[in-house]
Amino acid sequence: MSEPLLFDRSSPGRKGYSLPACDVPERPVADLIPAPYLRRTAAELPQLSEPDVVRHFTHLSKLNYSIDSGFYPLGSCTMKYNPKVNEVTVNQPGWRSIHPYQPEATVQGALHLMYDLQDLLCEIAGMDAMTLQPAAGAHGELTGLLMIQAYHRSRGEGHRNEVIAPDSSHGTNPATASMVGYTLITVRSDERGRVDLNELKSLVSDRTAALMLTNPSTLGLFDEQVLDMSEMVHEAGGLMYYDGANLNAIMGIARPGDMGFDVVHINLHKTFTTPHGGGGPGAGPVGVKQILEPFLPMPAIGRRDEQYFLDYARDHTIGKVRSFYGNFGMLVRAYTYIRRMGSDGLSQVSRDAVLSANYLRSRLNDLYDEGYPGPNMQEFVLSGRRQRKSGVRTMDIAKRLIDYGFHPPTVYFPLIVDEALMIEPTETENKDTLDAFVDAMRSIAREAEETPELVTGAPLTTSIGRLDEVRAARFPDLRWRPEKVEDAATG
Repeated sequence: MSEPLLFDRSSPGRKGYSLPACDVPERPVADLIPAPYLRRTAAELPQLSEPDVVRHFTHLSKLNYSIDSGFYPLGSCTMKYNPKVNEVTVNQPGWRSIHPYQPEATVQGALHLMYDLQDLLCEIAGMDAMTLQPAAGAHGELTGLLMIQAYHRSRGEGHRNEVIAPDSSHGTNPATASMVGYTLITVRSDERGRVDLNELKSLVSDRTAALMLTNPSTLGLFDEQVLDMSEMVHEAGGLMYYDGANLNAIMGIARPGDMGFDVVHINLHKTFTTPHGGGGPGAGPVGVKQILEPFLPMPAIGRRDEQYFLDYARDHTIGKVRSFYGNFGMLVRAYTYIRRMGSDGLSQVSRDAVLSANYLRSRLNDLYDEGYPGPNMQEFVLSGRRQRKSGVRTMDIAKRLIDYGFHPPTVYFPLIVDEALMIEPTETENKDTLDAFVDAMRSIAREAEETPELVTGAPLTTSIGRLDEVRAARFPDLRWRPEKVEDAATG
């Protein structure tokens, strides 16, 4: 039985508040508010006691799915567990209660942390300098391409107006290139799921500003040709941009800077356990090689005679890209994680993430087709082509997983895999959880063959069933009106 709506619980005369007696002379409302702004009818608000309201919203909160309540194998988004020690650290008064407009002398601890975090991220990514300002990975992409654009213009090469990206790239790559004013050139993947080098060679020219690459890719495959690609692009005068979404697969083992990349953005929520999605805000630091350091956003965090300061003295900066100096709370969380793990711990994170992904792939590839042959890195892509023969689509499989208590993986992406199921277990899940997920996926494969209507009708155990997601996206209903309850009851 579904939970009654808040308005359904309303009963005349109930209230969940008490106000003190008015301690100023009372005046008619019309004396305080101009007539055109006065209501002519009473507001249609529910009348409820405090327990009614609290229980209603507590019930709604239990319907939410989160990384604290279950497995979240969301491919390419790295929904890993957020250690609670990060929250303990960031809630210390010295971090929580400061303000960005305080004098520098009073926030030396914060500046010190940011300065050290920049150095740590530079070491991990193989970069020479870092900005912590960008508020998310996509924002980091924008920052990186703006710096690349400023670099080319400073050299009198403003004619470079093309950005190359693989057909398996994250959707943010072409979107960001377009925002900066570049023309996107797509390079196809070869039969192994790697960049087709021959086609890339034909696309690189004196108009190339950059190649944007995720390595490992969204297919979960490491492209061992990256040094050849880097040489090809650099010889043509272009730069290499590293989408750091999958850095958690190589952290402590390989560095983008050593692969020839000139710019890298790092998603702190994907790699360094800061909250993701509704738990944000995010942070997407951007690292650069020395040739791009003059173009970094200002202010930078500087150090002089054991004192830390905000450095605005940058003649070629692209300017600010974020209010103040970034989402500071996320920086504290990431710093806590890095210091707690240490270099050995970070490299073990990558090894465990890769192990988990290949374990799942090896236990599922007999019932689901593989997008491209493994072995994989931190994620892998299956295909629901086989299940489609029974009338079951990838979306149906994803919906049925909800009935088994798991958040669905990413579906229908990358676009180059038909009926894609993109799965990323991360390093924070134990074998018991992975085995339970395998059991659910194998059970759904059997259902698709024997009782497909069970899968196509899913989810069956949730308070709300299958939605018309296209209609919900195009015609969102963001306001409740009492008459709609009556319509629903009579219709």
